[in-house]
Amino acid sequence: MNNWDWMEPYGVLIAGLLAVLLLIVLKKKLGERKKAPEPLELPSDIEIGNAQTKGRRQEQDDYFASAATKLGTMAVIADGISGLANGRMSSTLAVTVFTQEFMKVGSIRDIEEYFHRAAAVSNRSIIEQLGGAHGGTTLVAAVVSQGLLHWGAVGDSMILLFRDGEFMAVNSKHTLETVLEQQYLAGQISREEARENPKRNQLINYLGYEGFKSMEIGEPIQLRKDDIVLLCSDGVYDALTEVELEQILMRRQPPQDTAEAIIDYIEGKSYKHQDNATVMILEKGW
Repeated sequence: MNNWDWMEPYGVLIAGLLAVLLLIVLKKKLGERKKAPEPLELPSDIEIGNAQTKGRRQEQDDYFASAATKLGTMAVIADGISGLANGRMSSTLAVTVFTQEFMKVGSIRDIEEYFHRAAAVSNRSIIEQLGGAHGGTTLVAAVVSQGLLHWGAVGDSMILLFRDGEFMAVNSKHTLETVLEQQYLAGQISREEARENPKRNQLINYLGYEGFKSMEIGEPIQLRKDDIVLLCSDGVYDALTEVELEQILMRRQPPQDTAEAIIDYIEGKSYKHQDNATVMILEKGW
């Protein structure tokens, strides 16, 4: 028996302990891999339809998105300003920022602050990307949480609520037309002066210019069972009358069919100067 023969039984024991220790470590590692982060994006019971057309424009400057979290469902449309360069970049950037910022919102109490923050970040980012060039975008965003419609808007895209067969405009248009209407109601100008002003469609508030201060944010609206929420760019409501929109929505089709029917109707009119048009439909689930 040499000097190391006494260790032989202990060597087997030590090897066994090392093997058990290695298995414990591997099991822990595998367990960590299986524990994936909880996904932020969740299925929503709110049904969404969307559709768009380029119209007679050279490019599509509208951009839109939706997202759902534990907090609720968000939908956003941005309409890059036609006639200015970088409209597509501006609308894409703004929608991306609004979507990313929404994924960070953890409480219904933070939704208003979310609108303010996302608008400020979007405006600043667009200005930086433009580098002194012209550009910008209008934007409407809606968040449905606990049966309430929270909303924010800047520019002349619209959020409409279809209830009991009639439309209700949720936001106002940030154009000179609104200012002229206020001046008319205050008795400062005549009805003709308000109607015939050649700059009445000029935007007075949008994302992507130095003068931007804040977006319009209203009180949350309690939604009812059969309400339908529409988000649309001006290419939709400029092309269709309210009656035409009502007739389409009265069919009570699935939201995707409704959105496509709206765009088909617009394209069927074949307007010579048809603008980009985008619509999103939100219904049920509240």
